[in-house]
Amino acid sequence: MSGIIIQGIKFDEKSSYQKGPASAPPLIREALYCGSANLFAENGVTIENDTIIDKGDFDISEYFEIEQITTGHLATDHKILTLGGDHSITYPIIKAHHKKYPKLDILHIDAHGDLYDSFEGDKHSHACPFARIMENGLAANLVQVGIRTLTTHQKEQAEKFNVEIHQMKDLDLSKIPAFENPLYISLDIDAFDPAFAPGVSHHEPGGLSSRQVINLIHNLKGKVIGADIVEYNPNRDFQKMTAFLAAKMMREILGKMF
Repeated sequence: MSGIIIQGIKFDEKSSYQKGPASAPPLIREALYCGSANLFAENGVTIENDTIIDKGDFDISEYFEIEQITTGHLATDHKILTLGGDHSITYPIIKAHHKKYPKLDILHIDAHGDLYDSFEGDKHSHACPFARIMENGLAANLVQVGIRTLTTHQKEQAEKFNVEIHQMKDLDLSKIPAFENPLYISLDIDAFDPAFAPGVSHHEPGGLSSRQVINLIHNLKGKVIGADIVEYNPNRDFQKMTAFLAAKMMREILGKMF
């Protein structure tokens, strides 16, 4: 790999409750580069690096454009970190990655399983991406962490697709498996407890702390080849708390990707 590309996907048309995540990517960058903190991840790697190329933000008018943009960036032999955007963007992004990595593992960090077959009549809703990913065989393994809204339907879907779920109610991060295949991380900001991340559309109390997620990423066993950070809703934020958290996670994930 020759480096890492950052792409912003400004898209929230598949959000079911509130719009807002489409405006997130530039605000995450603003928090990252505002001078409040340096650009080192905790593992000692600086993201102030010529091998990181920021391609900027893409205004998306058609859902299929997301796959096209990602495919084009993957063709340069770079890894990709995507700033979203609602969680629906992960499906077309993984479609693009599957062409390059036919056997791919996914670590999905979220309050929600996003495994609905269809939600409010939309099979591409932000509540459905992992159903589409698994039914199309785009991931060899899907491990979900932080789930605390598991419905009967989503539990059935998880069993159908052999999804490994680590629910918040009995979470033990030491039980997260080692990943043998190339690993993609999908981080939904509402995985965090709202006390840490008020800037999300769906407040779901009882979530992960910022330190738990950082430690989870640091301790991953596997080669991280791509990631996304999604569902930050600036309209709901308080004093940019969530923007700074997303920027922190951006640094730590980039550090891990190196």
